[in-house]
Amino acid sequence: MKKNYLILFFFIIAKFILQYSLISPEYELHRDEYLHLDQGRHLAWGYLSVPPVNSWLAWLVKIAGGSVFWVKFFPALFGALTIVVVWKIIEELQGNLYAKILASTGILLSVLLRLNMLFQPTSLEVLLWTLMYYVLTRYFNSEKIKWLYIAAVIFGIGFLNKYNIVFSVLGIIPAVLLTKQRKIFLQPHLYGAGLLALMIMLPNLLWQYSNGFPVIHHMKELAERQLVHVDRFDFFKSQILFFIGSFLVIIAGLYALLFYKPFEKFRSFFWMYIVTIVLFVFFKAKDYYAIGLYPVLIGFGAVFLAPIFENGWKKFLKPVFIVLPILLFLPLYQVAFPNKSTEYIISHPEPYKKMGLLRWEDGEDHPLPQDFADMQGWKELAEKVDKEYAHLSKSGNTLVLCDNYGQAGAINYYSKNDIKAVSFNADYINWFDLSKKYANLIRVKEFSKDEDELKETGHYFNSGKAADSIVNKFAREKGTTIFSFEGAKIDIRKKIQSEIDTAKW
Repeated sequence: MKKNYLILFFFIIAKFILQYSLISPEYELHRDEYLHLDQGRHLAWGYLSVPPVNSWLAWLVKIAGGSVFWVKFFPALFGALTIVVVWKIIEELQGNLYAKILASTGILLSVLLRLNMLFQPTSLEVLLWTLMYYVLTRYFNSEKIKWLYIAAVIFGIGFLNKYNIVFSVLGIIPAVLLTKQRKIFLQPHLYGAGLLALMIMLPNLLWQYSNGFPVIHHMKELAERQLVHVDRFDFFKSQILFFIGSFLVIIAGLYALLFYKPFEKFRSFFWMYIVTIVLFVFFKAKDYYAIGLYPVLIGFGAVFLAPIFENGWKKFLKPVFIVLPILLFLPLYQVAFPNKSTEYIISHPEPYKKMGLLRWEDGEDHPLPQDFADMQGWKELAEKVDKEYAHLSKSGNTLVLCDNYGQAGAINYYSKNDIKAVSFNADYINWFDLSKKYANLIRVKEFSKDEDELKETGHYFNSGKAADSIVNKFAREKGTTIFSFEGAKIDIRKKIQSEIDTAKW
């Protein structure tokens, strides 16, 4: 047992080392990370795009000093814990050490390395999906009611982290009904557990109600702007690529769940996968929404294969299945992570294009992967805004108003002047401080023609100019302009409040 956990500790250490070495220093934080970090400055029971758990983590990052190390710590931790949970699943299934090493290697060298790069709710989501399946495994083995209540707590926390976990339950319910485990629905404690989950979710549900259910608006906007570009063929292709090194193990797991006698009590896990994938395809979900389905399948597959590899000529397959994830990971290492310079990527586009990494949310191909371009130019923006802010603030309060959450969040993260930039975009619309009267305005505008913004806003001020812009040619925000307006002729708070009301409606 001690040897087992020493090996598990090795995988945890390897996970952290890999996560901190996969991003080249020339890349900054991702635009989404800035928003999530700013949510930690405005704690609430909900936000326009996500529930509150990630904001609590952002608050901890802030308390720890807010450095990039701590920003990256929690995603790496959740990725490491996902390996631990799969290890425990294999223990519950009576799998041997080889099965644990096989599964851990496949999960370590997988899409989770990319997912766990960013400070977003998704890393915790995959961990919580895996925990849900682990708890179900424990319940199906023991039928102890405590596991139902533990599952309820996990689901409640998952709901407060990312609403996507609802799909896991939508997959579990019909899957269990299709098997002998349907007797669980006659267990009164199941409904007690459901009530517990509801109590955990309630603060966020009340927040949604009091704010007009912004999640509905967000989902509609997501469907219109992003999900409409989802290609179902690409969705299935991604499912193979996510855990390419463990693809055969996943297939073995699905087969074993359907036909392997010792796994009969866990047959519903096969249908959970099928039903959930069908739901995702029907709703044209993003491919990465399904990642949480696979760690448990890798666990089942590893337990099924391990004894097969103990006999005759099949023994040579033992090292092959361990080495396979490593060999298949190496080409992905070359393209899937921001570990190459921007110049290199632009001069070697073919491998990125073949993997579909150059296709952005707009459905078009671009010189850099969208995530990589979203990690460029932010420090430059913050430094230039800082410079103008320091000048304007000598003559009165200065409002920094941005076009999008990435701009506002990056300025707030890197600013040396403790700027509290805002936007009519995302959650920033609720974070305006209108208790102050503003004498000046810095307007950060996407790809704007100078004369248009100066004409539109300039007449409210004594003077206005295009002070600077982002010149980083690799940044998605290249061309974003910093406008400076000094000496307000009116109280611009009324104008701002009107814009806020319009944007909310």
